[in-house]
Amino acid sequence: MLKTGVLEFPSGRCTLVEPRPAPHRSADNLPDVPVLPETLLAMELQLQQSPVDLGAFSQVVLHDLGATLQILRMACREYGADDDRPMRIEDCICDFGPAACFHAVAKASLVRSQQRRAIAAIWTHAREIADNAKHLAEEISSAITPDQAYIGGLLHSIGSLPAALAWHWSEASLDTVHTGWKLAERWAFPGYLRDFFCEMLMPGCYPQWSEIMAAAHRNAGGHAQHCALCAEAIRPSA
Repeated sequence: MLKTGVLEFPSGRCTLVEPRPAPHRSADNLPDVPVLPETLLAMELQLQQSPVDLGAFSQVVLHDLGATLQILRMACREYGADDDRPMRIEDCICDFGPAACFHAVAKASLVRSQQRRAIAAIWTHAREIADNAKHLAEEISSAITPDQAYIGGLLHSIGSLPAALAWHWSEASLDTVHTGWKLAERWAFPGYLRDFFCEMLMPGCYPQWSEIMAAAHRNAGGHAQHCALCAEAIRPSA
């Protein structure tokens, strides 16, 4: 099996081909996560370009919580928790190629009309916290990079997805912070993201994450007042 990659982001013009390791067998049998229609359209338009601008393609994905999760799940199925796995969404797109990433995103299930409002609210809040977290990481001296802060902010409330999407998953609970941590483990997120969810579950493990996320929610003002993570996990360590 071959993989295609690209060098020199964000231009994404230099391609390479090299062997890909055998796929990891993952136990991920949860439903696909929905993606906004405008995201699919933007990805499809990017694929019509020759060559594809992988920097612009990555930004489209990273603007959508569902698209980002679908690609991380594809990396989980391929690599598991292997330390050599792609760590960033940009790296995943290089590794699998834009067409494969589009296929993974486009197969996401459609949502029922009564779920659309909740999903739109979760997706909008996720982007706002992601942007705030990235800006904060740019301003402070931290081991957490702006790119890591962005994706942590984008994924911070994934524990609310099973209830919002009506998944019948035995490991989901009313504690959305714990559910988020279980999803991070199940989908073999990169280490820095699993550290983030450990901090949200057990404050004091990686306090820089709590500092960034608490400030990101404060900067969001009233828009964050109904965020379960803000209410349950952004709390002082014992």
